[in-house]
Amino acid sequence: MQLRDELPVDHKLATVYRYGAAFCGVVLLIFGILGFADQLSPFGTAGDTIAGMTTNGVLSLISVVVGLALIAGAVIGGNFASTLNMTVGTLFLLSGFWHIFVLDKDANFLDFGLTNVMFSFVIGVLLRGYPGLQAGEETKLLRSRAGKAGSPPGRTGVHRLTPAASTEVDRV
Repeated sequence: MQLRDELPVDHKLATVYRYGAAFCGVVLLIFGILGFADQLSPFGTAGDTIAGMTTNGVLSLISVVVGLALIAGAVIGGNFASTLNMTVGTLFLLSGFWHIFVLDKDANFLDFGLTNVMFSFVIGVLLRGYPGLQAGEETKLLRSRAGKAGSPPGRTGVHRLTPAASTEVDRV
């Protein structure tokens, strides 16, 4: 058994997940572009705000790169998009937790404010939640199909034996 055999391929809500990731990517891209348009200093912590969130040049760059990655993942789709969304969502959640502890400290070199922390949590839950729901629903589907004679073969993790294969197994 390999991991790729267990990953969902044709989930009913895959289009919704892709649009959600693309939307998050577009929001990040716009936020980063607006930061570049204001010509912010790279590591400035003066509290410059864009769309209600504090930012600097490095945060704008990170936002543009991650936004483009999410949009590319949404275009590519499939398991790549699912894995990318789970990874980026987890990083957003970790970033939110990290920046809660460094608010108003020197370690806050990305100039995060409380609004940025809340935004990180929301984006992280959205991105992390989409593929997580997908994998959870696929696991339930696999368990419900296991052992049923009419279940379709393929990359669902449940394979039925063909009549020729079952006679070979019986002989052994």
